[in-house]
Amino acid sequence: MELSTKTPRIEVVDALRGFAVMAILLVHNLEHFIFPVYPESSPEWLTILDAGVFNATFSLLAGKSYAIFALLFGFTFYIQSHNQQLKGKDFGYRFLWRMILLAGFATLNAAFFPAGDVLLLFVVVSLVLFIVRKWSDKAILITAILFSLQPIEWFHYIMSLFNPAYTLPDLNVGAMYAEVAEYTKAGNFWDFLIGNVTLGQKASLFWAIGAGRFLFGLYIGRKELFVTTESHLKFWMKALIIAAISFAPLYSLKEQIMQSDSSLIQQTVGTAFDMWQKFAFTIVLVASFVLLYQKDQFKKTVSNLRFYGKMSLTNYISQSILGAIIYFPFGFYLAPYCGYTLSLIIGIILFLAQVRFCKWWLSKHKQGPLETIWHKW
Repeated sequence: MELSTKTPRIEVVDALRGFAVMAILLVHNLEHFIFPVYPESSPEWLTILDAGVFNATFSLLAGKSYAIFALLFGFTFYIQSHNQQLKGKDFGYRFLWRMILLAGFATLNAAFFPAGDVLLLFVVVSLVLFIVRKWSDKAILITAILFSLQPIEWFHYIMSLFNPAYTLPDLNVGAMYAEVAEYTKAGNFWDFLIGNVTLGQKASLFWAIGAGRFLFGLYIGRKELFVTTESHLKFWMKALIIAAISFAPLYSLKEQIMQSDSSLIQQTVGTAFDMWQKFAFTIVLVASFVLLYQKDQFKKTVSNLRFYGKMSLTNYISQSILGAIIYFPFGFYLAPYCGYTLSLIIGIILFLAQVRFCKWWLSKHKQGPLETIWHKW
């Protein structure tokens, strides 16, 4: 009898990844793919509806979708590493080559996404996964918690307590994004592509770097917590309860801190509490999804997300290209005519179209087109 040399695919992970990419698509549509041009005036009823759509979508999904994406990135690293380990191989160096290739895909996506691309951030931070790949589970969990405590933000805050004149390092992000906005509005396609790949990527990387969620994903993979067992379902139930209880006070504290007169406190302590409340809500979403997925009716309802999640790279990059064509001056330039409600409807239509394409493509191929290229290279 031949032993299996590959971990079987876990359905709930594909569906959860599909949910994350769908959420990113909907949020980016409301943001016009980081191109803040909207109708100058709207009927009162539409203005009220737009406000409701914006608040609901951003409260539920913004900041959480990328957190889920990062969590599953770390989980996927474990699956691939474990599969190679079963064959007696070290996946680490092959993983670095995969990250070099991912940087190429990140550049393609960034060409159409003015704010820079999160995939390049994943490439940079993923070096941490390479470093810790042979560490113990306990060491990885402790490191993940330390990263999630936002030590850099607390360092800046503590320095300000000892030196009232202390200021945060100025990375000039605001000026860079202002320049990005200028060439985007100008509507020159080639200036747009070149600017996004260079200045836009630089602004994005300077804006945020973190690694805690990748390591939590690696830890979840090692503990096989996405594999359905009674003990694992109990873990997700406990995680749901703890995260749900933690979210309200963390959110309340974040709101109070953001009302401080000190911009330094807002940008340090406020950022830390903002990350914590978003992570707590992310755990609520993930745990709820995993638990609900055990119900046949829910599994059937979200079944399309599995196809969508299997082609996450293709869908993520193609949504940026489609969004740029729909909203930006070099394309249809619909941004000035689309408020939040109409933008959400466009996002839902794009999602349904992508799902239809995924189901058709996967009926003929094992992987999505970009996934196939990445795998072969």
